[in-house]
Amino acid sequence: MGPVLAGVLQLLALIAALALAYIPLGNYMAKVYSSDKHWRVEKWIYKGIGANPDTEMRWTAYLRGVLAFSAVGVLFLYLLQRIQGVLPGSLGFSAIDPDQAFNTAASFVSNTNWQSYYGEQAMGHVVQTAGLAVQNFVSAAVGIAVAVALVRGFSRSRTGELGNFWSDLVRGTVRILVPIAAVAAVVLVACGAIQNFSGIHEVGQFIGGRQQWNGGAVASQEAIKELGTNGGGYFNANSAHPFENPTPFSNLFEIFLILVIPFALTRTFGLMVGSVKQGYAILATMATIWVGFVALMMWTEFAHHGPAFDIAGGAYEGKEVRFGVGSSAIFATSTTLTSTGAVDSFHSSFTGLGGGITMLGMMLGEIAPGGTGSGLYGMLIMAIIAVFIAGLMVGRTPEYLGKKIGSREIKLAACYILVTPALVLVFTAFAMALPTPANSMTNSGAHGFSEILYAYTSASNNNGSAFAGLNADTQWFNSTLGLCMLLGRFVPMVFVLALAGSLAEQKPVPATAGTLRTDKPLYTGLLVGTIIIITGLTYFPALALGPLAEGLA
Repeated sequence: MGPVLAGVLQLLALIAALALAYIPLGNYMAKVYSSDKHWRVEKWIYKGIGANPDTEMRWTAYLRGVLAFSAVGVLFLYLLQRIQGVLPGSLGFSAIDPDQAFNTAASFVSNTNWQSYYGEQAMGHVVQTAGLAVQNFVSAAVGIAVAVALVRGFSRSRTGELGNFWSDLVRGTVRILVPIAAVAAVVLVACGAIQNFSGIHEVGQFIGGRQQWNGGAVASQEAIKELGTNGGGYFNANSAHPFENPTPFSNLFEIFLILVIPFALTRTFGLMVGSVKQGYAILATMATIWVGFVALMMWTEFAHHGPAFDIAGGAYEGKEVRFGVGSSAIFATSTTLTSTGAVDSFHSSFTGLGGGITMLGMMLGEIAPGGTGSGLYGMLIMAIIAVFIAGLMVGRTPEYLGKKIGSREIKLAACYILVTPALVLVFTAFAMALPTPANSMTNSGAHGFSEILYAYTSASNNNGSAFAGLNADTQWFNSTLGLCMLLGRFVPMVFVLALAGSLAEQKPVPATAGTLRTDKPLYTGLLVGTIIIITGLTYFPALALGPLAEGLA
């Protein structure tokens, strides 16, 4: 079997698995967030944190809950790293430096999971499990909660109430993420991923010295790392490491975990707004972009040039031979079109255009299908923009799901889509203009520029993957990337929740003969075009200086 055919068959198998899970998981999540009953364990949690899960919140109160919970998470994780040296199970590792501790705390709480450290050489068992793994669960649950609040904004009328943040957070964690992650961890252990709390072992004599490896609760963290679109690995090689991702089957299974909740949330959205066709329209948009990017990535990596590439059968540099070019292309596309950031190959070693595709996937806003929750609310923002553009074309007030899109709504949507480009481009410009940050680049020219552009794109869009080659463990990068992660995560949430509150207060508008049908293929095409055009106009000059210049050289 040729490598191209193998890649295509894996893609088809993945699509089939996602299709099988779509309806049952989407239906289940809709029931979770629509139920008025609480599990016993949830009642214990509410009692422990002093929250009343039945109290409805307006968008300002919901936002305060999101920000307060996340701020406590940053502080707790920062302190945990700073006292690591005195904790049991630290494996002899010392406390993390202040700038790196801030960067890591901001990273995991914001669902970015950018790592400027070697996991197996820096973090002990307590920090990994009680700190990083916990944030993998709750940061993903926060994203879903905000998405559900926006969906309620569309489905409710004449009220500013969006539900209860604490109830949404707990339910997302207890009823969705924990059960699926537990099953996924067992599957990964069966595939060969490790799950223990062993110490450091010397595994053999190699040129230049002896090699050491430590164990850890890897399978359980790997499961939620992918399921929650987190991406931070136990080991520096991330999902290219055989302890995290042992076999081609586990590799495909991890891609499935990355995509299953973001895609299924479109079904949840359709059910909660009372029209599954609307969910299918959003799903079609996400799927069109995802399949298109996968096909384009496979083409760039298989379209090899020269005898060396011909003999190898593709661009194998930086790719795990266990997985091959096709599977690596699917993984790279999926992890950058979501907010995952996990890697089973090194994006810096992709072809010039291939590296550009990974960047473009993040620059779209990671909405196809995007992160857990963040992908859905990001796509709904773009849907509002597309409806507004269509309304301008025909000269009538735009409507979406029975709600008028007025000046307030479009201003909030516009502010949302401007936040991350501003962070990416401004901080990239500063890093290139100042003398010290450029010293962290391994490469010069277009590829070196791509390293820095990729880093700020990844941080601001809460992705977490790296282009490799960039030494990001400096005070400049730890501080500025940490700031980008926090601003890129929580400032957009302000606009999302404000928009949700504004929509919930409106009176539904009945559909008329002039209403744009947003559940038809025509609208799906408009939405795809809107996303590509907005992103292209925003980022094309920067892409032309980096990956495009390298790929066309």
